[in-house]
Amino acid sequence: MTLRELIGSFWPGRREKNTPRPTTRGPVTHVVILDGTMSSLRDKHETNAGITFKLLRAAGPRAGLSVHYEPGIQWRDWRSTGDVVAGRGINRQIRRAYGFLASRYRPGDRIYLIGYSRGAYAVRSLAGCIDTVGLLKRNHATVRAIEQAWRHYRAGGQSQAALRFRLAYCLNDVRIEAVGCWDTVKSLGVRLPVLWKFMNDAHAFHNHHLGAAVKNGFHALALDETRLAYEPVLWQSREGWPGERLEQVWFRGSHGDVGGHITPYLRARPLANIPLVWMLGRLADCGLPLPEGWAAAFPQDVNAPSIGRFMGWGKLFLSRRSRIIMEDPSESYHPTARPDAPLMAAPNSGGPGPSVEKQRETGESGASAR
Repeated sequence: MTLRELIGSFWPGRREKNTPRPTTRGPVTHVVILDGTMSSLRDKHETNAGITFKLLRAAGPRAGLSVHYEPGIQWRDWRSTGDVVAGRGINRQIRRAYGFLASRYRPGDRIYLIGYSRGAYAVRSLAGCIDTVGLLKRNHATVRAIEQAWRHYRAGGQSQAALRFRLAYCLNDVRIEAVGCWDTVKSLGVRLPVLWKFMNDAHAFHNHHLGAAVKNGFHALALDETRLAYEPVLWQSREGWPGERLEQVWFRGSHGDVGGHITPYLRARPLANIPLVWMLGRLADCGLPLPEGWAAAFPQDVNAPSIGRFMGWGKLFLSRRSRIIMEDPSESYHPTARPDAPLMAAPNSGGPGPSVEKQRETGESGASAR
């Protein structure tokens, strides 16, 4: 039985997509993309993570790319409501991505991890697992060994058993070229109004620092989001981190704008393209191969309307406050989001929320610095 069959039997209901293995054997670029809850790859419905997957998939295996994409939890019927609300499945998602890398990686290859929302939380945890335990060698990448590596990671990876496991079965010098995140939120799922406050967070073992295995970290954040259920999880800088760049940049718009999760309000796409192009540019600077002239496909407009925070379920989120910004040295404004930059256009007229201009007048939006 192949590793794919083993994983399929152990973790049913998988929806991830893997590109074929590269046709030529040289250094391979492995990319893991984990999307947000209720994401889709339907044309014009993709998040920024989904667009990135399609952009890389189009390059094909001839470009030396090996890509793993998985959407977030999907609402299929009422039986899946608990999974969506509680965010159950994130640990299985991380283990699947870990297994993908372990089964394909060879020394000399490069790794990039990309995620949106809850998927961003997942790729950060995946980076932490590789940093803490190492990456299983290909010949040891069995379901049982993946489970074992995960248990050691959850326990902190400092026990004698964990150290023996790492030395015996794992590659210990794996570097991650970059981790790119759009507006990371905690591991809970949709976080429905009121109910999100009562959901247990079973993922407290994940830390908020970039590990030594990560060379670069890029985080796009939503300046105008106010729903407490979408409170962001920023990286915390620490002295002695051996990486090269850590950038956490604030963009205009809500959680959906920054992550490109704007269906059905597609007029917001030019606004969502701003953090998309910024992120892809940063990843390209770190060596991620992108098609020539890729940026021209994503027109940007800071004056495009925002999807806002009141569309659909959004209007039912009663707990709100401005985000706290500029607490970490790695934080900055994108040029289009600086306080002295021209204000963006009002959010969609179909939502009951006030315009961004009005929100800033009343203090309901616009993050505050400490």
